Amino acid sequence: MAADLPVFVGVDGSAHSVGAAMWAAREADLLRAPELRLVMASSDPLRDDEVWETVSAVVDRLVSSHPRLEISPEVVHGYPADVLVRRSNEAQLLVVGARGHSSLSAILIGSVSTKVAMHAHCPVVVRDHRDSGPVAVGLDNSRHSRAALAFAFDAAARHAAGLVAVHVWRDVGYVPSVPALSLEMTEVREEAQRVLVRQLAGWTEQYPEVPVREVVQCGHPVAELAAASVDARLLVVGHRGRGEFPGLLGSVAAGVIQHASCPVAVVRGECR
Repeated sequence: MAADLPVFVGVDGSAHSVGAAMWAAREADLLRAPELRLVMASSDPLRDDEVWETVSAVVDRLVSSHPRLEISPEVVHGYPADVLVRRSNEAQLLVVGARGHSSLSAILIGSVSTKVAMHAHCPVVVRDHRDSGPVAVGLDNSRHSRAALAFAFDAAARHAAGLVAVHVWRDVGYVPSVPALSLEMTEVREEAQRVLVRQLAGWTEQYPEVPVREVVQCGHPVAELAAASVDARLLVVGHRGRGEFPGLLGSVAAGVIQHASCPVAVVRGECR
C-alpha cells in the first residue's frame, strides 16, 4: 500500500457504516495515513444538505477520538458502488460496511460491498469491525495470494497479532464410487503442506514478531475460510487466484464476504 495516500471509507449514516468509519479511523492512525476521507454518495441533489449533515456528524464523532488524524467529509453524486470504485484510485485502503439502511442486507452486500471489492483499485475491507484475534489469510499459491499474504503480514504486525495461513485443497480426483486410498490422501496432504511452506518462505524472517500458524485443509474454500474467520480479527483473500483451486475472487471471495464472521480484506494482485 502507498503510505502517502489517504484511507477512504464509505458511509451512509447507518450504524454499520459508522462502525466501518470507526474501524477505518483506527487503521488510518496505525498506517500513519495523511488523511481519512468519509465518502457519502447521493443520487438526489435536492438532499445534499441532509447528506452533508449526516456525513459531517460522523466526522465530528471521529475527530474527538482521533485528534491527530486529518478527517474530511465528501459528498459525491452517483451510485454508491460506482462512486467508491472511482475513489479507490486515490486510496491506499477502502473500507465499506456490510449493511446499510436496507433491511435486505444480502442485497446490499451483493450490490454495493461485493461490487466494490471486485472492482476497486486498492485493498478493500468489508464487514463490521473486530478488535481481537489473529489475522487469517487464504493462500492458493498464486501471485494474487502473495499480494494478500503481504497485506496480511503487515496487518498482523500493525495490530501485534498472530497470523493464520490457510491453504485449502480439494481432492480433484475423487470419484464417489472409488474411495481414495489413505496413502494417496496422505501424499496429497503432504504436498499441500509443502506448497504452504513455500508460500511462507521469507515472510517469517521479514516479520519475526508475528507468530504464524499453518492450516492445511481439504474442503471447499468458502467453508474453510469462513471457519477460519470465526476467531479472527481480519480475513484476507486475494483477487483472481489461479492456484490449486478456482479464483478466490469469483465465487469464493464473494462467498467469503457473505459468510465470514469477521471483516474481510480483498487484495488484488496489482493493488498498490
